[in-house]
Amino acid sequence: MLQRIVVNPTQIVPPVVHFTAEQRHYLSRVLRLREGDRVIVMDGQGYSWLVQLVHPSHADLQAEILEAIAGQTELPISITLVMALPKGNAFDEVVRQVTELGVSCITPVISDRTLLHPSPQKLERWRRIAQEAAEQSERQIVPTIQEPIPFQEHLKTLPPSELTHSPHYLCVTRYPAPHLFNCLQHTIPHLPHSPPSTSFLSIAIGPEGGWTDSEVEQAIATGYQPVSLGDRILRAVTAPVVALSLIAAVLEK
Repeated sequence: MLQRIVVNPTQIVPPVVHFTAEQRHYLSRVLRLREGDRVIVMDGQGYSWLVQLVHPSHADLQAEILEAIAGQTELPISITLVMALPKGNAFDEVVRQVTELGVSCITPVISDRTLLHPSPQKLERWRRIAQEAAEQSERQIVPTIQEPIPFQEHLKTLPPSELTHSPHYLCVTRYPAPHLFNCLQHTIPHLPHSPPSTSFLSIAIGPEGGWTDSEVEQAIATGYQPVSLGDRILRAVTAPVVALSLIAAVLEK
C-alpha cells in the first residue's frame, strides 16, 4: 500500500510537488523512502495525485506528478460535528475516529458543564490528528476544525436559512426524543446526493453529564431537533462515534 501525505495546495506546482522541511524529514528519514519511490499526495480539499520522489536524500526533496487519482471516499453530504469538549485528552481520539467516519467539519464548543478550556496548542494538535487520520483512512479531504467557542455563541452564529434547509440534530438523554436513526431515514432521502454536494447535516453532542435544560431549550428555540441515541447512557466520547456511524450507514446503504 502506498503512503499518503497531505500537503498545502500551494505546494503543488505541476508537474512538481514541493515538500516542507518537516515533510522531507518524514519521507526520507522516518519512512526511509528512496528516489523513484511512489507516494500519494493529497491537497486535503478533495484531490489526490500519484507522485514519484526525486532526490529523497537531499534538502531539495521534490516529487514528480505522474497522474491524478480518481476516486470517491467522501460521504455524499457534508457532516458537521458540534461537540462539547470532554475532559482530559479525550477529544484527541474523538477527532481521530470521526475523521475516519467521514465528518467534514468539527466545531468544539464550551458548554455549561465543560471542564476543559483548551489552549491554542490543543487546536493545532487536533488539526494534526485530523490530517493523520485522513491520510490513514484514505479520505479525500481533511476535516476543518474550528476554534472552540461557547455553545450559546455557536447558536447565535447559525443563519436562519441554514437551519431551514439543513437538518440540525441535538443528541439528548433522559428527554422524550425520536431516535436519530429514524430521523435520518426520513430526512436523508430528501437531500441532494451529488458530491461534492452543498447538502449539509449537523449533529451536536453534549459533555459528560449531558446538556443542561437551559442549553436544550436554547438549541430547540434556535432550530435544533432533539434526538436520542438509544436507551443507554453513552460516554461523551462514545456518542459521536455512534452518531457518525448511523449517519454513514444511512448515507452509504
